[in-house]
Amino acid sequence: MDVITAAVMLFLIMDPVGNLPVFLSILRPFPEARRRKIMIRELLISLVVLLVFLFAGQELLNLLNLKQEAVSIAGGIVLFLIAIRMIFPSEGGVTGLPEGEEPLIVPMAIPMIAGPSTLAALVLLSHQYPTQMTDWTLALLLAWGGSSVILMFHEWINRILGERVLKAMERLMGMLLVMLSVQMLLDGAEQYLSR
Repeated sequence: MDVITAAVMLFLIMDPVGNLPVFLSILRPFPEARRRKIMIRELLISLVVLLVFLFAGQELLNLLNLKQEAVSIAGGIVLFLIAIRMIFPSEGGVTGLPEGEEPLIVPMAIPMIAGPSTLAALVLLSHQYPTQMTDWTLALLLAWGGSSVILMFHEWINRILGERVLKAMERLMGMLLVMLSVQMLLDGAEQYLSR
C-alpha cells in the first residue's frame, strides 16, 4: 500500500462529507466565531488521538498478542460495516448531546473524526508495514487535512451542494469503502492461507 492509497482509505473512513449534516446540527446554536474555535479545537484533538494510535499501534497489538492476519480481517469487517451504514443510513440522533451544549472531544473529535474504524486502520497500517511509518504519518496528515478543509467550510459546502448531493456523495464514499474493506479481507485471508 502506498501513501496515496492509505490517505484515500483514511479519508473515506473519516467520512467528512457524511459528518457535515451532524456537524451543522451540533454547531448551529453557537455564534459563527465560536463555531470556528470549537471546530479547530476538535480537529486538533482528533489529530493528536490519531497520531497516538498510529505510533502506539504496534505496542497495542503486541500487548494483546494479535496476529497480523486477524487484525487485517477484523479491520476489513469493521470497515465493511461502516461502509454499509454509509450506504444505508439509519434514522435517529448521533450526537448524544443535549441541545445547545458545547461539544468537547465527544462526539466531534471522537468518534466522528477519530472513529474506531480510523483508529483500527492506523493500528493495522503500523502493524503490517512498520518500516513505512513516515509514509503512514504523511497519509494520515493528508487525510486529516482534507477532512479538516471540508469540515471547516461545512456551512459553505452545505449551501452550495445541498443536502441531497451530500447524501449521494456519502453513499458513493460508502461504495468505495466497501471495495477497500473487501480488499483488506482478501489480503488477510491470503496471508493466513499462505503460512
